[in-house]
Amino acid sequence: MKSWDDADRYKIREVFRLKVIAHIHSDFPTKFGIPHQSGRIKELKAEIVFEPEYRNPDAFRGLEEYTYIWIIWEFSQAIREEWSPTVRPPRLGGNIRKGVFATRSPFRPNPIGLSSVKLERVEFHPELGPVLHVSGADLMDGTPIFDIKPYLPYVDSHPDGKGGFTDTIQDHRLTVEFPEKWLAMVPQERREALLAVLANDPRPGYQRDPERIYGMAFGSQDIRFRVEGDVLTVCEVVEL
Repeated sequence: MKSWDDADRYKIREVFRLKVIAHIHSDFPTKFGIPHQSGRIKELKAEIVFEPEYRNPDAFRGLEEYTYIWIIWEFSQAIREEWSPTVRPPRLGGNIRKGVFATRSPFRPNPIGLSSVKLERVEFHPELGPVLHVSGADLMDGTPIFDIKPYLPYVDSHPDGKGGFTDTIQDHRLTVEFPEKWLAMVPQERREALLAVLANDPRPGYQRDPERIYGMAFGSQDIRFRVEGDVLTVCEVVEL
C-alpha cells in the first residue's frame, strides 16, 4: 500500500472553497451579547434566507419533518491569516488557555462554526423562496451559511458525554432590572428574548467593573446597562 505522502496518487487539497448558500437574519448586528452556544437562549428568533441558486423547493422536501437542524457557518468576523494553537475561553475569565481544538473558539485554522437550532417552520416566500424560521441561534445578523443538515436525536444526542472544562462552569443567571420607561421602548415581540439575553450576562468573561456602562445592539436599538454583583440594571435604550 502506498503512503499518503505519495504525491503521484494522493493529492491533498490545501484550499477548498465553500459556497455560501444562505445568510441568517437575527437581532444581533454586532458580536457583543451573542450567546456562547446555540440553544442556550430558546427565545431568540431568526430567519435563514437562501441565495437564489439554492431556492429550489425540492431541496427542502421533507425538512419540515425534523425538529432541529445543524447549521454550518462562517465566523465572518473572526477571519485571520494566522492561527494560534491555544485560545482563552471567555467563560474561564479570559486568563486560562485551552487548545483551540478543545474549544469552540472562532479563532481556528478554518473559521467554521457549527450550531444546532430548532426549526420552527419552513416558509415558502413568494419572492425569497424557502425561508427557515429557527430559534436558539447564536449567530450575528448576516452570517454566511455553508450548509444545513437535519439533527438526528438517535445519533446526535449523547447524554452520557463529558463536556470538558464546560462541566465546571457555573451556569449563573443575572437578575435583570429593566425600568418600565425603557422597557416600553422595546417592541413587544422582542422583549422576552432581550430579557433572556441580558440574564445570560452578555459581558466578556474578563470584565467585572460594576461602574462600567455597556452598550449592546439588539434589533434596531442600543441597550445600555451596568452590572453589580448578580444584578443587571438597564440604564438607557437608544434607537440606532
